[in-house]
Amino acid sequence: MALPKIQPYSMPVAADLPQNRVAWTPDPKRAVLLIHDMQQYFLNAFTLGESPVNELLAHIYALREQCRKLGIPVVYTAQPDAQTPEQRGLLLDFWGTGINDHPELKHVVPELAPEEGDIVLTKWRYSGFRKTNLAEIMQDSGRDQLIVSGIYAHIGCLMTACEAFMQDIQPFFVADAVADFSLENHHMAINYAAQRCAVTLTTEDVLRHLAPAPAPVSEGNPISIEAVREQVAELLNESPESFTYEEDLINERGLDSIRIMSLVEHWRRLGAEVTFVELAEQPTLASWWQLLTSRLQIPVPNLDYFARK
Repeated sequence: MALPKIQPYSMPVAADLPQNRVAWTPDPKRAVLLIHDMQQYFLNAFTLGESPVNELLAHIYALREQCRKLGIPVVYTAQPDAQTPEQRGLLLDFWGTGINDHPELKHVVPELAPEEGDIVLTKWRYSGFRKTNLAEIMQDSGRDQLIVSGIYAHIGCLMTACEAFMQDIQPFFVADAVADFSLENHHMAINYAAQRCAVTLTTEDVLRHLAPAPAPVSEGNPISIEAVREQVAELLNESPESFTYEEDLINERGLDSIRIMSLVEHWRRLGAEVTFVELAEQPTLASWWQLLTSRLQIPVPNLDYFARK
């Protein structure tokens, strides 16, 4: 009755997503982000440090940071320890005593630990709505969209999305910000969600819908290396000369996911098909410029150019 040992598998990407039956889009004025059961006990069933855990943590983190920036409520669910048989109910028959045997693992993983202002709900059943006041929280805040992330996709995440739908709350099932017992279970969850109760989309899709308008770049040559540097400088509210082409713009300069997504959107409109993940993996101007030039087939200047700057 214990959790299975989950073997590594590749996180689904945009090309793996099913066709949605509806065309809802996330709205920062209507949405709530749900981070579902990201407790160490449940995460330990995976092989830590491999897929899909790496993507799961990175994508939920990006969603959470963007939602906080935009004032979108962030809600966590977490199962308690020391549950009585009455409190555990039929879960006892399917999963045994569960987290009761490992109270030291009840906390949300450090990478995603709740912060001041976040809402943490005690979780008693598969659905995040059962025996909680999640519906009341959403109603009181005038919000009717739920962005679903966490584990496990085909159990609590899917049941929560279904119940949101049945309460006229639009669910958004983030396919690469959930994880499951297996790739087969994962695909089952995202297919069911897309066909029966939710919009299935990627983290990048959500970030794009929630991103503010992109910052302008220099007139004349909109995709020159100087223009890219000026655009990033404006996002950071700094002068272009204050940072180098090799600096880590995320860890050293504090460039967040919202601003990175605005760059993605702007450069795509100029014809460069870049992604949020590509920019986040190598967050330097030198790397971004080489990525842009490869997508637009612009001659790349000698790398000594960056050293001189």
